[in-house]
Amino acid sequence: MLDVGDRPKVFRTFLDHNVRLAFGTDWSVAPLNPMMGVYAAVTRATLDGKNPDGWVPEQKLTVTEAMEAYTMGSAWAEFQENEKGSLTPGKLADFVVLSDDIFRIPPAKIKDVKVKATVIGGRAVFGSLSKDELNGK
Repeated sequence: MLDVGDRPKVFRTFLDHNVRLAFGTDWSVAPLNPMMGVYAAVTRATLDGKNPDGWVPEQKLTVTEAMEAYTMGSAWAEFQENEKGSLTPGKLADFVVLSDDIFRIPPAKIKDVKVKATVIGGRAVFGSLSKDELNGK
């Protein structure tokens, strides 16, 4: 059994023990770019290339688990799960549109994904979207 005091970022162990994860980009140990955080959680690879199969690879998460930690988990951690964290009727509709579908690309490519647009309160505040992109095409 893994002693969580011996190793940092034991995300898989936490989930396996029903601990809710809340990821964010406002803490000095995590990169500001959330795609790098998702990449790290999913691949456990280090940017220096020293751990190509992942640092403590048994702690890898799925993309879905990492995204839930960044969205619903973070909303839950700040007692805002009824206001945000998922695209649900009645909740805030703040979201980003990415250059690639992170649920379909190889995990190693997640670190290269870019934000095409950011929408806050139903208004694009960064980038731009075509009508087809707005309609999910």
